[in-house]
Amino acid sequence: MPVLTDLVAALSAGSVRVVDLTAPLADTTPVLELPENFGQTAQFQLEEISRYDDRGPAWYWNNFRTGEHTGTHFDAPSHWVTGQGKDHVDAVPPRAFVAPAVVLDVTDRVAENPDFLIEVADVEAFVAEHGPLPEGGWLLCRTGWSARVTQEEMINNTETGPTSPGLSAECARWVAEASPLQGIGVETVGTDAGAAHSFEPAFPCHSFLLGAGKYGLAQLQNLDQLPPTGAVVVATPLRIVGGSGSPVRAVALVED
Repeated sequence: MPVLTDLVAALSAGSVRVVDLTAPLADTTPVLELPENFGQTAQFQLEEISRYDDRGPAWYWNNFRTGEHTGTHFDAPSHWVTGQGKDHVDAVPPRAFVAPAVVLDVTDRVAENPDFLIEVADVEAFVAEHGPLPEGGWLLCRTGWSARVTQEEMINNTETGPTSPGLSAECARWVAEASPLQGIGVETVGTDAGAAHSFEPAFPCHSFLLGAGKYGLAQLQNLDQLPPTGAVVVATPLRIVGGSGSPVRAVALVED
């Protein structure tokens, strides 16, 4: 029986689940905060065009305005200066949008330390327990941060500035240069830790991964519903010509 026929049958029978990894996109969706001297991303805004009324008696529709990196979103290589000249989001090969994933769970350590950084040793320990990382796959970092749904909770400003978990600079370089992965996915507002502005280099996940032509997924939810290995992520950005990224509707296929 053809593979796709098997997949459709498994979805229908419920032996393959579809898990929504996407945060709701609304005017309350948390967005990245930069220092005031930099340009700021727009919060999501919905503008009603008509709703079964004089403006359009039989139809309801809206205009919307938002940033490319608002809510659950995809980072294309051109998003960062190290990826300048590499793919915009419209040129990313569609194969990248359907990829295997592993889930590294560090929720217990983040609960103790919201500044927790994932190190290469943590990934190596995962590999020792669960087997090799998938070629062209995602490393999804489960931190529990998606439980923070307000702007204040997500950014978590302290006396040292934004405070949230992420990858160390060394680990970001390793994923970019030494791993078979195509990118990382996180629950935080962006792919870097809150304090990454002071790392060397600054924002190493952006710098190393996008500079290597790899990708990022941010503001994922429901990673607790995925197994450590075996899930397939489907994350399809809008094909924005010349865009640096896009909001996505990300789902995972999980075989029960």
